Amino acid sequence: MNPIAIRLLNQQLIAPQFTTPTEVVSYMGALQAQEYRMMRWAVAMRTRKPSHKTFKQAFDEGQIIRLHLMRGTWQLVCAEDYWSMIDLFAPKAISVTKGWMNSNKISIPDDELMRVRDILIQSATDKRSVTKEDFILALAERNLQMDDHRLSYHIRMAELSGVLCSGDLLPMKATYALAADKVKSSVKMERDEALAHFTRKYFQSRQPATLEDFVWWSGLNVSDCRRGIELLGHTIHVEKWQDRKFYLTDDCRTRGFRKGKFLLIPPYDEYLISYKSRDIVLPPEHRHHAHNNSGIFQPVIAYNGKICGNWAPFKEDFQMSFFEECFEQEDAEEVWLSYKSYRNR
Repeated sequence: MNPIAIRLLNQQLIAPQFTTPTEVVSYMGALQAQEYRMMRWAVAMRTRKPSHKTFKQAFDEGQIIRLHLMRGTWQLVCAEDYWSMIDLFAPKAISVTKGWMNSNKISIPDDELMRVRDILIQSATDKRSVTKEDFILALAERNLQMDDHRLSYHIRMAELSGVLCSGDLLPMKATYALAADKVKSSVKMERDEALAHFTRKYFQSRQPATLEDFVWWSGLNVSDCRRGIELLGHTIHVEKWQDRKFYLTDDCRTRGFRKGKFLLIPPYDEYLISYKSRDIVLPPEHRHHAHNNSGIFQPVIAYNGKICGNWAPFKEDFQMSFFEECFEQEDAEEVWLSYKSYRNR
């Protein structure tokens, strides 16, 4: 088994199979969207002919939704999965969020929660797509003032309750809309059905991956993750590699890998964040180049799937540095061409 090649193929980073952003997000189940600008890059890398215009249209029309969900962090999910994901993942995410509130000594009484939520709902109803600044103005009109941190918790709890989701795509600012208006209702899944559905999406798009990887990514309990794998039955199997048990689906992609390819991977990309153990593609001695212990991820360069350098996506002049191998000038030029190819779309 070549785990790096298999991951590149099934993460759609090599020979992508999909033509639209919505198809990519649906296939992945959820895509980390911590960095507002780079989430579009993550989708573009996995699309045959990426287009910023097409992404914006899908986002504005509610085909793609951005919200806080698994592990209490930002993800992109597709509309058809939205309500089932809220049912399955939000209870654990709400518990995690309340834990963060307690550690920050923030307590929000129920009467305050509901009063502020009503204001958030009214503001989103009036304007359809609102920013945090719009919420602050709406609260001020009702003689309510609070610091940004406290308001962020109110917004997050509204997201996890299925009240607010992303609004229209702006260049630099997150927006919010009423989920009931933005996302069409869908047939409710029973818990086991939803668990099997998203377990399959995870392993189909991240394989080979371990049980521990799935627990980390989903934020669910170990027992739930074991149950999800069990529900997949004969459609998933185990292969051992370096004394570790990896799960692969029976329709796993194994053909199409091409050597000699550079990838400019955005911060918080699923290529790293999908897994608890990242040593397969990231040498442990270079881990600090990709992320720190506080969960801050950096943009990285991969060569043949192995993380080997960093790049600076927001600099006016393209910048890159390598730490794993010594590359020739023509290799650097190939990375630059890759950068221009994505940026121009």
